[in-house]
Amino acid sequence: MPLHDWTRVPAGLFHDFHQSWSIRLKDKLNADRLPDGIVALVEQRAGPRETDVLAVETRGEDRDIEGGGLATMEAPATQIVHRCDKDVYARLANRIVLRHHLGRIVAVIEIVSPGNKDTRAALSAFVEKTLQFVAEDIHVLIIDLFPPSPRDPRGIHGAIWDQIGHETFAFPPGKDRTLVSYESGDEQVAYIEPLAVGDSLPDMPLFLSSELNLHVPVPLEPTYEATWAATPAEFRKAVETGVLPGDTPG
Repeated sequence: MPLHDWTRVPAGLFHDFHQSWSIRLKDKLNADRLPDGIVALVEQRAGPRETDVLAVETRGEDRDIEGGGLATMEAPATQIVHRCDKDVYARLANRIVLRHHLGRIVAVIEIVSPGNKDTRAALSAFVEKTLQFVAEDIHVLIIDLFPPSPRDPRGIHGAIWDQIGHETFAFPPGKDRTLVSYESGDEQVAYIEPLAVGDSLPDMPLFLSSELNLHVPVPLEPTYEATWAATPAEFRKAVETGVLPGDTPG
């Protein structure tokens, strides 16, 4: 299904879609993607930071992640890969292992909303939250279906990677949306898929173990399509046309 232009509708409508999509992602990961000992939970609180989907290890810390699901150690294939092995997190001296009441958090999925970019403070909070997750050895998958703002002119990955690596990210011609998966560990690696309105959503890796390079493919396209199909017709029409119910087309 072609990616829609979510800038055509108010942020509240995307928030509704965002919530439903998060649940479908969680359900799909739990159904047949995650290995034994890992569960996905939606809209939990990670310390003071809220996120969309958490992958929680329900076994003890000294237990290896076992088989099951679609976990693989093969290198992900994305259009762009950024790497950085310098210790950019030295300033984050008070390292914390985030815990959920079921176990240790190993990964999070974040779906960017317009509110994450609408002020400098909001963008800074999102970037700092992501950096802290990676510093705490928590892998992060970010889904940003919105174009760059004046506060992130090179997109959300550009704003984050400016704090991590030497490379400057630039969108390929015709692309201005971003999918990016961060693998934490001794080397920070970003797997990036730039997108445009009208593109299909590829599966993206969600890392579970940096030592094993273990990750699962997150099924973005089928879950996005299922969420869209369950969305009310008037809502879908508004996204497709930019005309809200009750408005008079200009």
